[in-house]
Amino acid sequence: MVRRTVLVARLDSVGDVLVQGPLVRAVAAGADRVVFLAGPAGAEAARLLPGVDEVETWACPWILGDPPPVDPADLAALTERIRALAPDEAVVSTSFHQSPLPLALVLRTAGVPRISAISVDYPGSLLDVRHRVDDDLPEPERALSLARAAGFDLPAGDDGRLAVRRPLPPVAPEPRGPDLPPGYVVVHPGASVPARAWPAHRCAEAVEALADAGHRVLVTGGPGERALTAAVAGTRGVDLGGALGLAELAALLDGAAAVVVGNTGPAHLAAAVGTPVVSLFSPVVPAARWAPYGVPTVLLGDQEAPCRLTRARECPVPGHPCLTSVTADDVVAAVEKVGSA
Repeated sequence: MVRRTVLVARLDSVGDVLVQGPLVRAVAAGADRVVFLAGPAGAEAARLLPGVDEVETWACPWILGDPPPVDPADLAALTERIRALAPDEAVVSTSFHQSPLPLALVLRTAGVPRISAISVDYPGSLLDVRHRVDDDLPEPERALSLARAAGFDLPAGDDGRLAVRRPLPPVAPEPRGPDLPPGYVVVHPGASVPARAWPAHRCAEAVEALADAGHRVLVTGGPGERALTAAVAGTRGVDLGGALGLAELAALLDGAAAVVVGNTGPAHLAAAVGTPVVSLFSPVVPAARWAPYGVPTVLLGDQEAPCRLTRARECPVPGHPCLTSVTADDVVAAVEKVGSA
């Protein structure tokens, strides 16, 4: 029996991959095998998506923020890897500022017979389905509209929200104790780029204020953020910096009453497990597209600040006012609000 294989491509980071969840489930409903082509930063997230059967990883020189040089041998090797996968078609997902056409050229060279993507630029013979879309759509809806344009749709009963593959792994250390209330609040102070980060001293103040309000606070971060999480946790929070893989972090967020986080991957991971989010959202990218999707959310930060829509990686305004204007009391009030939603 011939199995229909569809390649789904999204080549950037964790959050970008997680918001492809509805697209992936739509494709999986109409395919026998879904192969996800991810960048190195997004591969672990791709493995968490329901509907993904295999994950291929490739460092893309025209999308990654820290791109490798263009290497003809690497492009040739990718072409042969795709040829060996023999996909019947491909769905290339990109953000609004990215072009799908360089990857479409590689896919054509590898013999992929049908390719769909959103493209502002004229694609010539590179795309079979050139989809146009309103760029103010939330990213999960934008991606799902591409799947539908390619001929795929969600199965009956699928609500189109973000999701992760379950069961999730157990979390160590155990985030609850016998003398503690069942809920806890997760504070994730790091961000993928500095312009999206709430200052560390403000995060530490929020941990203190949340503890004063009766919450147990767990502070999370990656292996390279241990100094940050230790400083933010102080003596009142539980420092879990560098202790959790992405699936374990998903399990931790799944048990939280709320997650306090900037516009970065764990915000979308919280949405994917259905946990409310207090979003410290720098307006360098539009909240209409990138706010946590499908869960109770309070957006904090000046959305009309001078940095609005600049896509800056480093804050272009002295003092980072869009987020420094947010106080610890604002965060405590927002946690109470999403917790009662």
